[in-house]
Amino acid sequence: MIDGILETALYVDDLDTAEAFYGTLLGLEKISRADNRHIFFRCGPGILLIFNRTETIKPPSPESLPVPVHGTTGAGHACFRVSPETIDLIAEKLNKAGVSIESDFRWPNGARSIYFRDPAGNSLECAEPKLWNL
Repeated sequence: MIDGILETALYVDDLDTAEAFYGTLLGLEKISRADNRHIFFRCGPGILLIFNRTETIKPPSPESLPVPVHGTTGAGHACFRVSPETIDLIAEKLNKAGVSIESDFRWPNGARSIYFRDPAGNSLECAEPKLWNL
């Protein structure tokens, strides 16, 4: 049986900008970066994979790992689990950095979410774990 999500992938066009956004602004710990192909960040017990969308659609070279080509066009979505106390701190940090909060609301079960965009246009959410009764 499936126990949970081990990793989540988002696709961007500019890895340097993504590295600054996720690593510096959001404070995620960078695990590794492979040139202009990808950056991997630790995100709680899981991993956030940030791929350069133009690189992951290329077939793997014979000396690389046998990972199938993948990618997407358009905006993706990821939701970060945060404590109720942390949502205001993140919103303040985002606002100071000029990142607009697109939505800030409470779900019917009382959980709060904020939505914003990364520099590549991906929709990001920070939500209280009780959103999914976790």
